[in-house]
Amino acid sequence: MTWYPTRLLPLALLALTLSCNSGSSPTPAPPTPPPPAPPTSTTFTNPLLSVGPDPWVYQKDGTYYYMSTTGGNIVIRKTAKMTDLGTSVSTVVWTPQQAGINQRDLWAPELFFLDGKWYIYYSADPLCCAGHRVHVLENTSADPTTGTWTYKGRIANPTADLWAIDGTVLEQNGKRYLIWSGHQTEGAGTQRLYISEMSNPWTLVGPRVELSRPEYNWETIGEPDVNEGPEILKHGNKTFLVYSGSHCSTDDYALGMLTASSTADPMQLSSWTKSSTPVFTKNTSGQAFGPGHNGFFKSKDGTEDWIIYHANPLTGQGCGDNRSPRIQKITWKADGTPDFGTPVALGTALTKPAGE
Repeated sequence: MTWYPTRLLPLALLALTLSCNSGSSPTPAPPTPPPPAPPTSTTFTNPLLSVGPDPWVYQKDGTYYYMSTTGGNIVIRKTAKMTDLGTSVSTVVWTPQQAGINQRDLWAPELFFLDGKWYIYYSADPLCCAGHRVHVLENTSADPTTGTWTYKGRIANPTADLWAIDGTVLEQNGKRYLIWSGHQTEGAGTQRLYISEMSNPWTLVGPRVELSRPEYNWETIGEPDVNEGPEILKHGNKTFLVYSGSHCSTDDYALGMLTASSTADPMQLSSWTKSSTPVFTKNTSGQAFGPGHNGFFKSKDGTEDWIIYHANPLTGQGCGDNRSPRIQKITWKADGTPDFGTPVALGTALTKPAGE
């Protein structure tokens, strides 16, 4: 209820009131109402954290689990609201120097809840085998920030156990697939996107199919040529594979996209249509250089789609810890494809995700 201050009485009426009360106890003054509560803020600004390369978000039962590259371990932040990420609890859930496991340069962890268990897919150099591979952890606890994470080993196609990073999971037509960035042959520098079917959350079967390679000018800036960071976004009757192109050392690291029907066989290259132009690029006046390696999540009430990505605040900062996580709302075009817009300038007030 809104409180309005009492208006001043006319002087004559005031005098009459005083004379009527003379000789009697003074009338107690009405209690002073409490000041109105300040309105709850409905906006936020990027970045969500000062550091957070390769950000990833997974939602379950009203909770958001955030991860990013730390290099030496795997950390999960848990929050009820994405815009409260900066004050969320941070838990180290895995370090590789245990049980005879020796790994370094841990990159791009992603968390999934599959078949009633939690799984983390991450990239690391196992100090063998010509460099990085994708690895899998498993946890049977209801909360992925508690319980024990068990190392399930490397996940690799049986016919091509080659350098690989940035594994993510696609579920389509009742099957699961791993999509990752890898090399065509040992020693090859160019990073391509591959897909293989999964028989369980830590095992690949069948052929390895190339879905994309750097071929357009915007994908070949810096060395080596790169397609990496594949992520899945679904909307209506379409499945989108959004990936990062060009090298992260450049300001021109950006997002590209493949599109398929939501019922198509994702193992068939013909199922996918590749955009010839990037779908999300730098905003130099807004302190967003090299935006990429993204993820997706729904708003708290489930009505909105949001993108999370990293970017550098200054030019020439490359692949280091200056990359900070930022979020913004996705809109949808008439043809059902996503419009990511332009990276919003740092410090711009944005409306919080619906339901926060």
